[in-house]
Amino acid sequence: MTTEPILSGRGLIKRFGKVTALDSCDFDLMPGEILAVIGDNGAGKSVMIKTLSGALQPDGGQVYVEGKPVNFQSPIDAREAGIETVYQTLAMSPALSIADNMFMGREIRKPGLVGQWFRKLDRPAMETFAREKLSELGLLTIQNINQAVETLSGGQRQGVAVARAAAFGSKVIILDEPTAALGVKESRKVLELILDVRSRGIPIILISHNMPHVFEVADRIHIHRLGRRLCVVDPKDYTMSDAVAFMTGAKEPPSEAVPA
Repeated sequence: MTTEPILSGRGLIKRFGKVTALDSCDFDLMPGEILAVIGDNGAGKSVMIKTLSGALQPDGGQVYVEGKPVNFQSPIDAREAGIETVYQTLAMSPALSIADNMFMGREIRKPGLVGQWFRKLDRPAMETFAREKLSELGLLTIQNINQAVETLSGGQRQGVAVARAAAFGSKVIILDEPTAALGVKESRKVLELILDVRSRGIPIILISHNMPHVFEVADRIHIHRLGRRLCVVDPKDYTMSDAVAFMTGAKEPPSEAVPA
């Protein structure tokens, strides 16, 4: 693992009126890791992630991708830089097919004049690509690539969203509470998907309130409190109780856990 973060933020500030949601916040995601982000409700986790992924623009500070400063004006800018985000709502259209949802906003057109002038979609190419990506991640229970997303289970929908992010997120994937609304069996499948994506070399930011899941898959844990990074800990060195105590302010983290 290199010492250069693939995605980082320095001194990020975000205000909403008189409320300071990010207060000189720092962030670092290293190549090839799963970085969990935890914090109490209202700590500023979602605002930080939205600032890093272009959904919000910071009032101060700087975001860097592979050490180069970037100024994302929208999630599309972040997407073009290789950063994909899967929000808790999944951002999918239930009535459209799996393939249509995989390519929403980046459809493949037919080659030549038919695609260029008449905007005809290359559906066979889209369906083949979608089927390949689902198969790569072991989502073989989905037989028909053209079935509507609304006919899928919660775990399958989450799987499609993760597969879409893995297909197009060349540098970073951000997952916001991916197991929040899932049962035990479906949550297990999503955790396996996360590990599978990491094994392909794509670093992942995992925002979660589920401590057992965090401690199972994370390489490092970013603990967020009062709008800034409190500390970063190794889950092998601390317990879930320690993490909750740091997160709520019941316990101060040791100096070695606080980034310089």
